Amino acid sequence: MKSILKTLENIAYEAGKIIIEGFHATKEIRHKGAVDLVTQYDVQTENYIIEFLSKHFPEYQLVGEESYSGEDIKGKVIYIDPIDGTTNFIHGLPHVALSIGMYCDGDGVAGVVYNPILEEMFVAQKNQGAYCNGVALHTSNTDSLQQALIATGFPYVKVNKGIEYQWVIDAMREILPHIRDIRRFGAAALDLCYLAQGKVDGFYEIDLKPWDVAAGAIILQEAGGKISSLGGCKYHFANKSIVASNGHLHDMLIEVLPILQ
Repeated sequence: MKSILKTLENIAYEAGKIIIEGFHATKEIRHKGAVDLVTQYDVQTENYIIEFLSKHFPEYQLVGEESYSGEDIKGKVIYIDPIDGTTNFIHGLPHVALSIGMYCDGDGVAGVVYNPILEEMFVAQKNQGAYCNGVALHTSNTDSLQQALIATGFPYVKVNKGIEYQWVIDAMREILPHIRDIRRFGAAALDLCYLAQGKVDGFYEIDLKPWDVAAGAIILQEAGGKISSLGGCKYHFANKSIVASNGHLHDMLIEVLPILQ
C-alpha cells in the first residue's frame, strides 16, 4: 500500500511541474460553459497523469475531468482532476491543485491532492491516516457552530438562475447567522484538505463531480472528518449534495442548511 501511495505522490509531483509552468505563462482559455473554463494546461496535466497511471495501474479504470463520458463506473477506478480551481489558475490565484483518488468497489484506497504553487502535498491511504508534507492531519475540535469557519463553493449552473442558484442564495441566508464566517476558495479538493487540516470546520456544496471530491474525501475521513449527503445519508458520488465536517458539527451543519428540492 505504501508503494501505491508513493507512486501517486511521484505522479502528482511531476504533473505539478506542468501546472507551475502554466501558472506563470499565457494561457489558451476555452469555455466548456458560460463560466466553466479549461486551459491547455488542464489537458496537458491530465494527459500526463493518465499516461503515467496507465503504466503503473493497468487494472484500474481512469476517469478524468477532461475525458469523462458520464457513464457509471464500477470496480477499480482512479478519479483525476488535473487542475481543481481552473478559474483561480487563470487569474493567478494560488488556490489550485491536482487531485488523484483511487477507489475499489466504491471504497477509498488512496488519495493525493497536490498544490504545486504553495507546495502542499496532501496524502492519505485507507486506515493509515492523512498527512500534508509529512505532518499528520486531524480535523479541528470546534464543537460550536457559532465558532465555526465554513467553506463552500458555487455550482456552474448558477448562471441559469434555477433551483440550484436559488438554493445557494437560501443556504447563505440560512447559515451565516449561525456561524463565525464563510470562505469560498474555489477548489473543492482543497476545501476538503483544509477541513482535514483543521483550517476550516465544515464544508458544503452541490453539483460536484466525482473527481472534485474523490481524493479529498479519503484525506478528510482519514483525518477524522465526516462526509454525508445533505440529508445525512452516506455520501455517494451520484449525490447532488455534499456536507463535510470535523465530525463534531455535522448534525448541526445539516440542520441549518435548507433542503434541496
